[in-house]
Amino acid sequence: MINRTLNLGILAHVDAGKTSLTERLLYQHGVIRRLGSVDEGNTTTDSGDLERERGITIRSAVASFNIEDLRVNLIDTPGHPDFIAEVERALSVLDGVVLVISAVEGVQAQTKVLMRSLQKMAMPTLIFVNKVDRMGARTDELLKDIERSLALRLLPITSVAEVGSQRAVLDFDAASQRMFRMREREEIIVNDDRLLAATLNGRDVVYEDLVRSLASQTHAGTMNPVFFGSALMGVGTDALSQGIRLFLPSTPHQQDDPRPAKGIVFAIEREFANEKVACIRLFEGSLKERQTISYTQREANGQIREHEESVSAIKLVAFEPATPPAKRKDQVNEAPAVVYAGDIAKVRGLSAVRVGAFVGDVNGSRLNRHFRPPTLESVVHCRSELDRTKLYSALMAMSDEDPLIQATVTEDGGLSIKLYGEVQKEVISDRLYREYRIEPVFSETKAVYFERPTGIGEAELEYDTIHVHDNVFPITIGLRVEPNTLGAGNQFVREAKWGLMPGGFYRVIEDSAMKTLSQGLYGWEVTDCVVYLTKVGYERPLAVAAHFRSLAAILVMRALKEAGSQVFEPCNKFELEVPGDSHGVVIGHLVSEGAEIERTQQAGEAAWLIIGNMPTRIVQDFTRDLPRLTNGEGVLVSFPGADRPMPGKLPVRQRTDGNPLDYENYLKYLAKNKLL
Repeated sequence: MINRTLNLGILAHVDAGKTSLTERLLYQHGVIRRLGSVDEGNTTTDSGDLERERGITIRSAVASFNIEDLRVNLIDTPGHPDFIAEVERALSVLDGVVLVISAVEGVQAQTKVLMRSLQKMAMPTLIFVNKVDRMGARTDELLKDIERSLALRLLPITSVAEVGSQRAVLDFDAASQRMFRMREREEIIVNDDRLLAATLNGRDVVYEDLVRSLASQTHAGTMNPVFFGSALMGVGTDALSQGIRLFLPSTPHQQDDPRPAKGIVFAIEREFANEKVACIRLFEGSLKERQTISYTQREANGQIREHEESVSAIKLVAFEPATPPAKRKDQVNEAPAVVYAGDIAKVRGLSAVRVGAFVGDVNGSRLNRHFRPPTLESVVHCRSELDRTKLYSALMAMSDEDPLIQATVTEDGGLSIKLYGEVQKEVISDRLYREYRIEPVFSETKAVYFERPTGIGEAELEYDTIHVHDNVFPITIGLRVEPNTLGAGNQFVREAKWGLMPGGFYRVIEDSAMKTLSQGLYGWEVTDCVVYLTKVGYERPLAVAAHFRSLAAILVMRALKEAGSQVFEPCNKFELEVPGDSHGVVIGHLVSEGAEIERTQQAGEAAWLIIGNMPTRIVQDFTRDLPRLTNGEGVLVSFPGADRPMPGKLPVRQRTDGNPLDYENYLKYLAKNKLL
């Protein structure tokens, strides 16, 4: 009987065997009838044509299987660094993770980036060392490298005989059915004060005590159990399944939970007639069909808004045994009337929902977790002008699935989108053609900068003074701009008394102010800024929403100009290992491109480790140049770091909003575009 649920992620560097392990687990536990192959493009979780052709996971996918009394919702996540935001979103709904490392290639650049994300989120993690049957596979040496590179405390649960050959098998004398050898027993006991005290007092420590202790240490992140095997050959995956069941945290089924529903939307799918289907992980309470729920999310303009909609249908992501294709259609489970804490459900009826929405009370939720925004952008046009509206709709739909791409209209009618890298741009281009039949044309990818206010600025306008081309603005607005806490994002605070005018006017002012911050004094998005509404007034019945919308934009920019702003650029922290004879050349190249070197140290007899920060804008070019600079021997690991003020002449971005700082021309722009 199933009485617990575990939401499990499988993470890895590209080609370490993540999707192969997913296929093996689904096959082993009866979900699929035959193993899919990445090379053949027929894997279960990489269901899209594009994923199958490229042989990479692009979007998180969910499948389910059972291990004895445990239901496992397995979430297969991307491994390519261009999709790190997709990975981090998936992590927010997981209970535990299996990190796959190749026994041949070992710890790679993306492995380190992923492990940093796991450690930041305190995620319980098992290690699966894959490809032990491949020539060049390592075990003991690899474990030392993992401990050193990833700063982990490892406990090998299994070992391998004839490693590096196709005859590789688990050493069953060493990895018995009860899993622990004497060395593992001692390691667990030494790190558990209660068990250590019992041992010193002469009391027996039984197998169940060891399992509970190792589970507790794994949950706390003080120990990482290691399993060896080959996902392709099915070696070691039985032992890994038991490790998943025993050592990772799960949610007991509680069908009488009286608490209100609380959950997070971590993916959006689109089905028939382009209907939105929200994938929701439920943390508390229950969700029922036809239930009206409230959810809060960050909108395209950066504001956090609450919505209320009714759930029209729910389908539980649950174990479904493999059946012959001819019978499968008749055996699809009916959608359940209710889902509970720990479950992942596909929910219909939420028309405005976006990825990252939080269902229920947001206090203490994960809604405010800020993922590193993309640091590159490109403008996309369509070859046919007839497709312009279709292009806009397509990118808006993609923004619901990935809010960080932030599609915005440019002055020349194109659409600017935010990116993590060139592979992501290629994927978006392919999706536009395959799914929407649009032939896109992308501009060169460029760096994205941003602005922060440097001081305090105020501005206000009284309705008696506002006359433009015989237009009278019968309203009063006062605004103040101040710097917000670093990393806190933008915030709108109403100091003016509520009730002086209809509530809709207050909301229009807030919407306009937050939208205006998307282009600061130098044209870049403004962040970490608080806008205070200090004064309001209106003359009945002449005032309309358009008056408040246009003047709020003007006053935000006037206040920002008085406050001043500084342009910043995002940077990546990097660790670079190079051979000794290219050490000087590499440092010279980095410094000439604007990188800052923190320190260098020897890494073995003939290599150096260079640690520092580089502007994110140069990461891709430097990655491309590195093999030439180091004769193919350099190894770069980079991950998001702190930003820094732009040195020298500040970059300026062309405005697309008519420039609210130019009062007369801005009002003409509004009139021309029928916004006034």
